[in-house]
Amino acid sequence: MERKWWHDKVAYQIYPKSFLDTNGDGIGDLRGIISKLDYLKELGIDIIWLSPIYQSPFVDQGYDISDYYSIASEFGTMEEFDELLAEAKKRGMYIIMDLVINHCSDKHEWFQKALADPEGEYADYFYFRKGKNGNPPSNYRSYFGGSCWEPVPGTDKYYLHMFAKEQPDLNWENPKLKQEIYNMINWWLEKGLAGFRIDAIINIKKNLEFPDFEPDGPDGMAGCWKMVESTEGVGELLEELKEHTFKKYDAFTVAEVFNMKEGELPQFIGENGHFSTIFDFSAHCLSDGEHGWYDAPEMEFKKWRETVINSQLEVQKTGFEANIIENHDEPRGVSRFLPEYARTPAGTKMLGTVSLLLRGIPFIYQGQEIGMQNAVWESIEEYDDISTKDQYHIAREAGLSNEEALKVCGKMSRDNARTPVQWSNQENAGFTTGTPWLKVNSNYTAINVESQEAQPDSVLNYYRKLTALRKSEEYKEVFTYGEFVPEYEATESVMAYYRVDDEKRMLIAANFGKTPVKLELKYPVKRVLLSNQEETSAGSGQKPEHVLELESCEVIVLECE
Repeated sequence: MERKWWHDKVAYQIYPKSFLDTNGDGIGDLRGIISKLDYLKELGIDIIWLSPIYQSPFVDQGYDISDYYSIASEFGTMEEFDELLAEAKKRGMYIIMDLVINHCSDKHEWFQKALADPEGEYADYFYFRKGKNGNPPSNYRSYFGGSCWEPVPGTDKYYLHMFAKEQPDLNWENPKLKQEIYNMINWWLEKGLAGFRIDAIINIKKNLEFPDFEPDGPDGMAGCWKMVESTEGVGELLEELKEHTFKKYDAFTVAEVFNMKEGELPQFIGENGHFSTIFDFSAHCLSDGEHGWYDAPEMEFKKWRETVINSQLEVQKTGFEANIIENHDEPRGVSRFLPEYARTPAGTKMLGTVSLLLRGIPFIYQGQEIGMQNAVWESIEEYDDISTKDQYHIAREAGLSNEEALKVCGKMSRDNARTPVQWSNQENAGFTTGTPWLKVNSNYTAINVESQEAQPDSVLNYYRKLTALRKSEEYKEVFTYGEFVPEYEATESVMAYYRVDDEKRMLIAANFGKTPVKLELKYPVKRVLLSNQEETSAGSGQKPEHVLELESCEVIVLECE
């Protein structure tokens, strides 16, 4: 495998709106990010991904872009962005931005021109289609609920939007539109951006006949993703995108890819794949409900373990995936993947260890490094997220009571990841001196950066040790390129694997159960490198002989012969 500059890096996602506010308007800003670069450097971060900071009406938190060349004034100025690039570079860090090119905002100049002249050239930057028998062109339900088709005022046409109606889809069959997008991407790369996280990219290829599908809900509609899955040829568009942009700059690209077809992985992340990497969402998909959040299954440890193992075994034949516990679109990982008894500092460290030492590029989401958890939500009015409101109504229509629907949303809402970062136990968790745009999690007095800085065995200081181990001169090679080999799969509660290369064999073993376990060791132990429980014998550095004993929620990293 050809070695790339990004293979051995650790990435960190910032959701700028909730990171740190320096001007008291309740919204995080670029100045806040700049002020925390040293904190991120100490955490062992190399690549920082910023969720959208472009000009936007913020109908979908900035994923509705009205000007791709401007920074939203809520976050700061282009000068401050340039300063962020320069300051990151000084510290040997890289900045990547969100690239949202399946759709734009209905306030974008292109769409405004299309509405002004629905027969003109800008109408072809979008999908303007005539209705059928007084109905929309097809029966697609958008990702956020309701029809994918919105009437074009004053005409018999509709425009397509797979997300909110304020997010019209861009027509990737139009060469002029594509060139506009390539120019914009190259403009940012010329500026010194290291690459992009690419949003909802599979959706750019449409079945231009827009056929109806069998309804999958009482509304008589079918999920728009069925149309995406029914069409071929997205690879050609992605390859063309890469050739005109990323490849010229050796840019790092991490794509959000759902709906991939069987056997397509090598085309996406192989030696000459469309992208550097894609996120591994396999474990997150385990809590997808058939009809929505309200019928989402409980997370089962064995199913989770099997899914992570299978994904790792499959991907290592091909390339690298990006490993996550959580992101801005998911609830907090500690609240999702750990049973209630394990939502402790020990359990949090255990989950972090298992994730960060997998084969692939680890992405830490802001606040994960201190073990931030889901918030407690009292009413639907407390939420800001468009998707949560939609899921609340779906749950109510399915017959759930207000309390039950709120409980479902509390468990699954994207707003759980968007509550402000908990910097201290001061008012508003030290996030802002003003009124935060979204409520602060009430547990901020117990879980915050400032108090964890002072505790040697805190989650934060453990995460620092974890990234330092992964990136250390001695072990970087095996944790980057070493093979993933599962172990102890027949146990009830242990998630364990080796990372192995020609020189080294590392064992990562974690007990997700409530009771202690004993594991027969297959190889003699050379060194105990990391443990989350220093009071146990192995945790105190004592080498286990023949048998490894793990307490509940204990994880250990061993170098074996």
